Amino acid sequence: MSRLSFFIKRLMRLDWQRFSKTFQKLKATTGKSAPVLLFDLLVCGVKYNAGYMDYLIARMDLLDSKQRKTVITRGISNNIVRRMNDKNYWHIFDDKQQFNQTFARWVKRQSMRFDKNTGLEELKDFLQDKESVFVKPIEGSSGVGVHKLSGEQIQNVEEVFSHLKDLGVSIVEETVIQHERLQALCPTSVNTVRVATLLGDYKEGIVYAFLRVGNGQVMDNVDCGGMAARINLEDGVITTPAADKQGNVFEKHPMTGTPFVGFTLPYFDEAKTMCLEAMRVVPQLRFVAWDVAITPDGPVFIEGNSFPSHAVPQFAAHYPDGIGILPEFEKFIDVYAK
Repeated sequence: MSRLSFFIKRLMRLDWQRFSKTFQKLKATTGKSAPVLLFDLLVCGVKYNAGYMDYLIARMDLLDSKQRKTVITRGISNNIVRRMNDKNYWHIFDDKQQFNQTFARWVKRQSMRFDKNTGLEELKDFLQDKESVFVKPIEGSSGVGVHKLSGEQIQNVEEVFSHLKDLGVSIVEETVIQHERLQALCPTSVNTVRVATLLGDYKEGIVYAFLRVGNGQVMDNVDCGGMAARINLEDGVITTPAADKQGNVFEKHPMTGTPFVGFTLPYFDEAKTMCLEAMRVVPQLRFVAWDVAITPDGPVFIEGNSFPSHAVPQFAAHYPDGIGILPEFEKFIDVYAK
């Protein structure tokens, strides 16, 4: 698909209410007049396949044309996924229970699929020794519909059963206990490491790693108010402040006061090894973003993403020189190949 065709297709599907809200934020953030800003958004849309959220997240208003070419925009990301990942195999990652079964060696926790055929006794058996569980839609992304049940909420199995019946098909999982260092960083969520692997044209391995951190919610997902900070692939040390999807930058965690830069991830080498081994299990999916939780005993998988978000590795705060992450991808693949 040509850049112009992609731009027109996106324009036809535009959420005008969301665009209007973001446009007002961009005006306030950039200081540009409405006509100037709109023109620049159109230029970036056609020339770089950038959506208005790409423009905001990467602060493309501050970048020159050379720098803008290094941003992984939605259009470029879509092309990479389309070429790297055979859609016939997405279901292995999109169905959370199937993912847990396929990668059970590294998931290391109990889970059950809840659907219309699930009985009350089956649920009771699963819940009997658990203090809390996570409930997730069997498919979905961005943390939508994910919630935690704990304490009195799971004491009445009949009420839990009724609640799950109302939700439809879902997965109920044993709660992951995270490492004490990550618990001290943010105790409200399991803070995961996003590790992206590529079975590329030129080489294979890890493209990037970021720590995703919650900000008071039960989820660390950036679409749920969470933030992300870049991790050095060699030593597992955070090298940048954290940032969220709205462009806010955090030198320290706002809840605990823990500095981000210099924070060292426990078991990072083990997490990398796990991802590099797992990327060969379904070789038809060559580009996967793995969400890794670090427990007191080492890394485990939360999930894998067959259509990785291009937002997490592209926040402007992580690239103070304005050179984005696209050159890192070019070490592995021809980004613009069809």
